[in-house]
Amino acid sequence: MNVSSTSDIEITLWRTWALTVTHEACEYTEQKFNAERTGGDPVIPSPKLDTDLVMACDRLVDRLIKAYKNPIQTQIDIARYSKLISPKDTGHNEEREEKLLERCPPGHEGTKLVKIPATILDASSAIITWYLLDTLTDATQKEIWAASDLLAPMLKKSVKVDGNWRTNQGWFNPSLENDALTPGCINLSPAWFQQGHENQSDLEVSASLKGASSEKILKAIARPAAIATVALRVMHPEQYWAGL
Repeated sequence: MNVSSTSDIEITLWRTWALTVTHEACEYTEQKFNAERTGGDPVIPSPKLDTDLVMACDRLVDRLIKAYKNPIQTQIDIARYSKLISPKDTGHNEEREEKLLERCPPGHEGTKLVKIPATILDASSAIITWYLLDTLTDATQKEIWAASDLLAPMLKKSVKVDGNWRTNQGWFNPSLENDALTPGCINLSPAWFQQGHENQSDLEVSASLKGASSEKILKAIARPAAIATVALRVMHPEQYWAGL
């Protein structure tokens, strides 16, 4: 299947790939968003998309449109700020944070409570944040809960007393018997780049996806992952196309 975006990128996806359905959902959502934003003709979803996914995309478009029509202007110069902040800035050095705050002050005064979808704009009117409330349908939320249950055993094992900055016990609240979610940190990636290993040039499946429940986990997160990708297609199309 040959498809193309508004950026004139052409890509071929096999119809048997799971990514093909996600891509068609992205095409539908982007077209519907642009049509509603500009007052264009109604967009009909592909028959290959199931009802739950179409409803999830429609809900997403509704929230994206509401956010797009509710811009909040700030005086943040995001391009300049990004150049001042180093990858080594962890947020734990109070002296360094004070200096950064002095050089990069907030783009507003006081506190503003936002109760509806909105976009946050920087000084150049570029969108730097999409604030989307009540975006996930009930069906999607149930799927996320179901996937979380499958991940619980691995999440529980991931937290360690002497863990690294991602899995140290000090970063997580203790899990109680009646807690709905298990705290933890795991990596779910079908193409993991093993930067810390020598003589490893090929991508590997992350350890968390090599267990007995990996197929169930992938099926459980398929729709939620697709919806996140659909949102990326509208909010940051360049990053979306780079990911393909």
